[in-house]
Amino acid sequence: MAKFIDKIAFWKTLPSLPKAGKSVSAAVVVLVIFLFALGIYWNSEPDQFDVVSVAKERAEERGYLNNSKQLVTGYTMTNTLYSLVDTLLEKPGGFISNDIMPPGVFMDNMPSWEFGVMVQVRDLARSLRKEFSRSQSQSTEDVNLKIAEPQYNFDTRSWALPSSESEYRRGNAELLKYLDRLANKADNAQFYSRADNLADYLSDASTRLGSLSQRLSASVVKERENTDLAGDAEARQSTENGSYQNVKTPWTQIDNVFYEARGASWALIHILKSVEVDFAQTLQKKNAMVSLRQIIRELEATQETVWSPIILNGSGFGLLANHSLVMASYMSRANAQIIDLVRLLKQG
Repeated sequence: MAKFIDKIAFWKTLPSLPKAGKSVSAAVVVLVIFLFALGIYWNSEPDQFDVVSVAKERAEERGYLNNSKQLVTGYTMTNTLYSLVDTLLEKPGGFISNDIMPPGVFMDNMPSWEFGVMVQVRDLARSLRKEFSRSQSQSTEDVNLKIAEPQYNFDTRSWALPSSESEYRRGNAELLKYLDRLANKADNAQFYSRADNLADYLSDASTRLGSLSQRLSASVVKERENTDLAGDAEARQSTENGSYQNVKTPWTQIDNVFYEARGASWALIHILKSVEVDFAQTLQKKNAMVSLRQIIRELEATQETVWSPIILNGSGFGLLANHSLVMASYMSRANAQIIDLVRLLKQG
């Protein structure tokens, strides 16, 4: 009798199984749609911000803006560095590169964009510590910048113990201390707006753009001449290469390189706009202000809306577009103009 009752109880549950299965399936579909929509939202790139307005807002908030509404030299550029990192941490979805949960773990375009921004942040932080805040090679490092700069070089994919966000926030906290000291004109905090300092930083920016433009162009180029030792008959290298080099970018990395370049350009636009403010006298003396503005204009073209749902990789003169080549065109022109600007700044 007990076995018979158990059988009846078992068969009574069977009709409810299809309903339970439908409920689970519906929940899974809703969850997938939600995560997909959330991923699209998180994948939206932050808008550009006005570097001068943001710097003045921070100075006024902290009580450093005087009656003349003039910011101390270097304040705009330093605050731009702070704002770039703050934007990465506070944008929709926060910092996504180190996510281990969906939808962030399945995203690759935004992490590539974030990495492009972080490379520019690291370059500027290094120049700020090594050059802009020091009068000469024998001068001491700034007490806050020597702590802040290494924090920005922390691994972008560390999610805990410590997380990338916590390290970057610590860097920003030290940078804010330097910014306060700079505004107070106290504790020997300095920012030197000189042509040689700017030329050194722009030289680093040029090498970044050159590398990115090569990687973008390699979306279609399979081989190129080996020019590593060109121009110096006595030059040598540790490992001999052939006459040709294979520089083809794997098709799985095409979109990642594109968004890394897009993120780097986004950050560099803001940095160069702050250069326009803090190095105004230097640029005007060299009659180079228009050159800087043209570089910014070229980089701003890289931020146009991408209407295609995917990054297309058509051949150079094929039926389909090649977004990488378009990006490379703008970045190459900006790089060439930076090289000319550096040459101009180094002239007496």
